[in-house]
Amino acid sequence: MARGTWLLLITALGVAACSPGGQPPATAAAPPAAAAVADEGPRIAMSDDLVHLEYRVFGQGEPAVFLVHGWCGNADYWHAQIDALKQRYTVVALNLAGHGASGANRTDWGIANYAADVATIARQLPNAHLVLVGHSMGATVALAAVPRLGPRVIGVIAVEALRSVGLPPLSAREIEAKVAPFRADFVGATRTLVTDSLFEKGADPLLVQKVAYDMSLRSPAVAVPTLEKLLAFDLATLLPSVRVPVYAINSDLAPTDAERIRKSLPDLTLDVLPHSGHFLMLEAPERFNPLLIRDIDALAARAR
Repeated sequence: MARGTWLLLITALGVAACSPGGQPPATAAAPPAAAAVADEGPRIAMSDDLVHLEYRVFGQGEPAVFLVHGWCGNADYWHAQIDALKQRYTVVALNLAGHGASGANRTDWGIANYAADVATIARQLPNAHLVLVGHSMGATVALAAVPRLGPRVIGVIAVEALRSVGLPPLSAREIEAKVAPFRADFVGATRTLVTDSLFEKGADPLLVQKVAYDMSLRSPAVAVPTLEKLLAFDLATLLPSVRVPVYAINSDLAPTDAERIRKSLPDLTLDVLPHSGHFLMLEAPERFNPLLIRDIDALAARAR
């Protein structure tokens, strides 16, 4: 595929919507104050469909910042943010079902179930306020989790996402054309996607290789149907129910049409990190982390 086609694919990964099929269940409000928490190793929660979900908690205080990884990623993709964030907030680094050390005994890999994973873990935390930070597909998951969590969510921070908001949905033929290479050769197609399209020229070759190999070793039985379902859904059906501020931090690897996005998300605040690629939180944490902290603090201030 040409570079532009790959970029369209990866931006679609970050903007697919929650699958239709009824309203998400209401979630009870958290206690008014957050207890101190610290990393004591992996924790486990059980999803609604009986998948064990692994997560870790760092730091203490309000808000609780949930870090949601992207397609074929895991919680470790946020490792360069943990130390900076845990000095200020409660931080939750989670593995969605089928990723990291979480279970994969699921048959429906749609965004609705991934959003339910976030809600399940959020129910284990006492924090009154939550900020959901999602990378790529994780931003879609975060947005879809907002209606499930109700007023506890004070904002969403989308990282390398939202670029396709307002564009027409893909046809069945277009979706199949994008998924077919991964169905035929998952390892090869994933490594090509990462090395050819997701980093800027001159990026650290060791980091590029590490991400390419790491993502390509995910289970195709999870990754391929997840990709197919992501591409098949229209984010426009979800956004009217997202009634919280949305901040975005994107790279300049591909353009972001903020004016078009604001037609669907009027309360969007966008930063573009120059000279970075799709994994900007790994590539440039010294520049990314201050933006992330600033956005979290802004959301917390708006919630007071």
